[in-house]
Amino acid sequence: MSPSPRRLIVVSNRLPFVVSRDARNRWKVVPGSGGLVSALVPILRQRGGTWIGWPGMAADDGLDEVLADVSTGCGYALKAVHLNAEEVENFYEGFSNAVVWPLFHDLQSLCDFDPEYWRTYLAVNRKFMTAILANANDDDFVWVHDYHLMTVAAEMRSAGSRARLGFFLHIPFPSLDLFAKLPWCSQLIDALLQFDVIGFQTMRDRNNFLQCIRAFSPSVDCQGKGAVCTASVGKRSVRIGAFPISIDFGAIERQAALPEVANKASDLHRLLPGRKLLLGIDRLDYTKGIPHRVEAFANLLHRYPEMRERISLIQVVVPSRLEIRDYKNLKNTIERLVGRINGEYMKPGGWVPVWYVYGSLTTTDLLAYYRAADIALVTPLRDGMNLVAKEYCASNIEEDAVLILSQFAGAAAELRRDALLVNPYDIEGVAEAIRTAFNMSVEERRARMRRLRRTIQRHDLFYWAESFLAAALASDVKPTPRPTLEPILEEDYARHGLVTGDVEPEPVPAFAENAARRKPAANRLN
Repeated sequence: MSPSPRRLIVVSNRLPFVVSRDARNRWKVVPGSGGLVSALVPILRQRGGTWIGWPGMAADDGLDEVLADVSTGCGYALKAVHLNAEEVENFYEGFSNAVVWPLFHDLQSLCDFDPEYWRTYLAVNRKFMTAILANANDDDFVWVHDYHLMTVAAEMRSAGSRARLGFFLHIPFPSLDLFAKLPWCSQLIDALLQFDVIGFQTMRDRNNFLQCIRAFSPSVDCQGKGAVCTASVGKRSVRIGAFPISIDFGAIERQAALPEVANKASDLHRLLPGRKLLLGIDRLDYTKGIPHRVEAFANLLHRYPEMRERISLIQVVVPSRLEIRDYKNLKNTIERLVGRINGEYMKPGGWVPVWYVYGSLTTTDLLAYYRAADIALVTPLRDGMNLVAKEYCASNIEEDAVLILSQFAGAAAELRRDALLVNPYDIEGVAEAIRTAFNMSVEERRARMRRLRRTIQRHDLFYWAESFLAAALASDVKPTPRPTLEPILEEDYARHGLVTGDVEPEPVPAFAENAARRKPAANRLN
């Protein structure tokens, strides 16, 4: 195993638990969800340390004591950064999700470059810096995550911190021509270069970042040709690399084999007999390409009538950010499309083309969908990685399924050989891929899925973490391509909700009114 720092301090926008009060004013603590929580909870439990983040509610008497109690049971400390309603509106809903999120996903028309968002973003990052300094020493390794906290290192250096600081971006990093649209692009590059190691999901993202360094910080010299290169920033060296995030393959595989999962998967086939099942599972988000996917399925049924009654699309949409106008409109669009297709092709008392499921899933239900599906349709318009694609493969213990994957998902760099790659904007091309998957021989399906599973198993969650930590410590030790940390019990994974696809916690309802006042996309600056 690669060497490790004395203590690990994980910093993210959200804590891995969401804390609130119920209708009777009692404390309610719910495990968080999403790829970030799925990836880091097992590592932090094994290594020990501290997780710093927002608990999902406004400051409240007794909150810190509740978090201390939760910390006792989860094996690491939880430290809260308290945000008020205005900060959540301008920092989270504003700069993070109305500027960075759409811009970094190639959707600049949805950006709202309000200067107040940027000022609040800096102020909130300063709050996180204060919390880190209160809970970390200079010999700790501080691992900061994602686009909400890109200026934390600059704040810490200004405060005199000499701790080693790492940053990992879970979403894509845009090309120079897109990034240059950001009014504060130069300041953001300078801030990111205050970290000691910067990680991206793919080589494309890393190369986009290097191109932006050359454009906005020409005095910085970047050298190296491998997955990790070095930038000379004054007297400091910054390591910049590609570290594709992954899943705990072994845990998901074992959970997928449980009898209750197998029984639910069988129930789905009994409910929808005599047909192959095509599956899409996504958080409600305009980057996921859900309307394009449904249109592609309709195109398949229109051009190939012989496919009717032989295949059904199960589209699961997990609620997200419904207080934002763009997301409400997206939900309405999806439901209109599903209604139109079912109205045109449904057979009374029999075949339903699209089974639309709107709501959150339990771990058992999610894995049952994965196991039941003959074909997975993972077609985001742009995605940093997309763990749904990897979870689907890990769950297919029979190794008899097909993965259709967007070429714009980060996972495509690793899985392109054996998945069917598609351009999600190409409606007819996606329809053809579904038809190809439907008609694929058993031998080819199994060979492809077997290779996909081996690739994911070799480069799993632990490999990702060890790779990043090795680079963070400027170590030449190459991580082993299989888990080296002791496994966690299955009930621990269930308790922490680790099999969650790509679903992020909801904004706290108390702030929904503020978020709803944001300008609609049509009125935003481009």
